[in-house]
Amino acid sequence: MTKTPRAVVVGPGYIGEVHADALRRNGVVVAGFVGSGSEAGRARARDMGIPSFASLAEALDSGPVDCVHIATPNHLHAPLALEAISAGKHVVCEKPLAMNPEEGRALLHAATVAGIVHAVNFNFRFYTLVRQMRALVRTDALGPLYLIHGGYLQDWLLFASDWNWRLDPTLGGNLRAIADIGSHWLDLAGYVTGQQPRALVADLATFVPERQRPLRPVQTFAGKELAPDEYDVIRMNTDDYASVLIDFDHGARGTLTVSQVSAGRKNRLSLEVSGAASSAAWTSERVEELWIGHRNRANELLLRDPPALLPDARAVTTAPGGHAEGYIETHRALFRAVYAAIAAGWPPDEPDYPTFGDGLRSLVLGESIARSARERRWIEPDLAKDQ
Repeated sequence: MTKTPRAVVVGPGYIGEVHADALRRNGVVVAGFVGSGSEAGRARARDMGIPSFASLAEALDSGPVDCVHIATPNHLHAPLALEAISAGKHVVCEKPLAMNPEEGRALLHAATVAGIVHAVNFNFRFYTLVRQMRALVRTDALGPLYLIHGGYLQDWLLFASDWNWRLDPTLGGNLRAIADIGSHWLDLAGYVTGQQPRALVADLATFVPERQRPLRPVQTFAGKELAPDEYDVIRMNTDDYASVLIDFDHGARGTLTVSQVSAGRKNRLSLEVSGAASSAAWTSERVEELWIGHRNRANELLLRDPPALLPDARAVTTAPGGHAEGYIETHRALFRAVYAAIAAGWPPDEPDYPTFGDGLRSLVLGESIARSARERRWIEPDLAKDQ
């Protein structure tokens, strides 16, 4: 690693800016943005004072780079990651890791052979009270788990005039709501509880059958302002919604509901676990609170405050109690863990950040969910061969 770590971010859109901001706050030099070459992309780079490059190769040739962050549409994840690995660079990739499990397996193999640090941006793992919830499970404070349930609800694709590249299967893949946000819940449920689905049955639906695709570049949500001659009507076949019934491998049962068409829910991930002794629940709409439920005494509402936390949770919190931590801080914490591994020069035996292996597991689960919905039956995901 260079004396001061240096990174390149591919994709100067919203999530690319989040990566760049979090990296800078961690003391990492953002050596360049790689975009489509559009004026909008160059303008974002100028606004952040970051050099702009037309290709990853050009950015890597411009000077020393330790790590490549991939924040592009999904279809570019695998080829860009392979290009970075071939150049000997560490990689942080947005989810989903790839378009399908086959691509994911190829990426994991290439990263393992190259010996590089590899991570997938499942940032929800790094909310402080998620870590507290996990610590309660690991210390058996909740008792054996009976139920693992929750969902991820959004409304940003509620209207037929809402458009985004994720709606195009050639760019986003054949799964949409499950791949885009359901993957976060599945990863988080496994991370918090230590349990993975051994069987599942799923229902998928497309509630908005046709959408208005703009004929000219527009910002997200601007499509509703277009005149009829400024858009095409496109038939939709990717999922607006999914519900999944899950049998977990250590005996718990669970349910997951995912939607991008739930009015008023801007970005609500919820996870609740019910054990033989107590329950715990957390939601991304109230990230500073962890609800803990009891049978024979008063329930608790734990507010994030470092002295009140178990050690694993205290390790990722940075602000005093009452000083809200949020979405950006999760990226800072994830990247701190990744760059500590980069500084060591080799991936740790037990990474404390999500890896390409976790990304591959998500892809296998997504494929199983799609197959279950298509065949209308229970499916047993083949997770063992990828571990």
